[in-house]
Amino acid sequence: MSYFDAASSAPLHPVARQALQASLDEGWADPARLYREGRRARLLLDAAREAAADAVGCRPDELVFTSSGTRAVHSGTAGALAGRRRVGRHLIVSAVEHSSVLHSAEAHERDGGTVTEVAVDRGGAVDPAAYAAALREDTALACLQSANHEVGTEQPVARVAEACRAAGVPLLVDAAQSLPWGRVDGDWSLLTGSAHKWGGPAGVGLLVVRKGVRFAAQGPVDERESGRAAGFENIPAIVAAAASLRAVRAEAAAEGARLRELTERIRSRVPGLVPDVEVVGDPVRRLPHLVTFSCLYVDGETVLHELDRAGFSVSSGSSCTSSTLTPSHVLRAMGVVSEGNVRVSLPLGADEADVERFLDVLPGVVRGVRETLGAPVAGGDGAAEAVTVDALGMSCPLPVIELAKAIGRVRVGGTVTVLADDEVAAVDIPAWCWTQGQEYVGERPADRGVAYLVRRSS
Repeated sequence: MSYFDAASSAPLHPVARQALQASLDEGWADPARLYREGRRARLLLDAAREAAADAVGCRPDELVFTSSGTRAVHSGTAGALAGRRRVGRHLIVSAVEHSSVLHSAEAHERDGGTVTEVAVDRGGAVDPAAYAAALREDTALACLQSANHEVGTEQPVARVAEACRAAGVPLLVDAAQSLPWGRVDGDWSLLTGSAHKWGGPAGVGLLVVRKGVRFAAQGPVDERESGRAAGFENIPAIVAAAASLRAVRAEAAAEGARLRELTERIRSRVPGLVPDVEVVGDPVRRLPHLVTFSCLYVDGETVLHELDRAGFSVSSGSSCTSSTLTPSHVLRAMGVVSEGNVRVSLPLGADEADVERFLDVLPGVVRGVRETLGAPVAGGDGAAEAVTVDALGMSCPLPVIELAKAIGRVRVGGTVTVLADDEVAAVDIPAWCWTQGQEYVGERPADRGVAYLVRRSS
């Protein structure tokens, strides 16, 4: 089995396993106690903090360990907002942040705060000028990921941080995906990470709050982790997390170059092997191990199941998967096709032969799914002025398939109206038009569902 979903959770690094086993015998005592066992535990915890701080590029006393990366985001966001409550209650996020950031933003709105969501381009990156324009006098906090979890696009953190610093606004960076590959550039104020993303054990996150940043921890607190992460520290897991972060950093330059070549191979060859595929995300400013593409006219869940049967573990942002009923907010924000979406994220040590086998298997998998769903054949010299397609009651990707069949029945300049009540159509019909060179005119409410109007351009 080839595991190609390291962006969800990386396999436990051998160094993490060794550190975890070794520290189980020494790190079980309370590090707050002064007797010998407590002092041993404290030494392990302090050493782990110093190693993690060195990898992040901060002072050890600025970094605390949390129970997860999500907990770090929630605590960091809430603490920073509370610490600057007198300034205002305005929060800025990008449209493609991790769900943990967006959930924090939703909680802030429910509590009476305001949120501005900064849009991204088709590659998934924010415009620093647009981000700077969103800053206001009452902005308490800004959030921007270092790299996207779904498409791998790296964000212009340093330029955004510069704008935030000039406005006196702290910037929180979700660095979960990028920390294995290097420090985050720029003058950021808060940073979060998650150990299982770099080959450490699950259940360990880190939160960095720079000195001078106003911060008021929310909820019940205790004496642990500077009062910012309540509860007894899981010292063996923390030690393993810090050790594995240091280990992957030592391998990052060489392994990053090797994996970038493999993902570039996928990026360049998949569109030639599989018709009607869009590779998404920035082609240059991206994580080295991650590549995402969307295949038209396929059911994302079936594609993943068939790839699993063929021996490949991949993930998807498609709405047609068992874990979600709506398309990925990232793909929606980028305006790209969500159906048939496949994310390949290679773990350290990924085998070149496995990548080649994936490229051999993928075309047959997609072709089989398309045949089952009755995907259209390109072309058609129709003469009709207008055609209406009733796709009511159809779920993804059938409305787009019906649109593709109908477009050949109208003349160039003619229109196709698609009636659909699947909310995914609002994402995939405009995206289909972009990929196929057709004009998306717009949408309007219908007696049932929504009417989407498309004009044939070619």
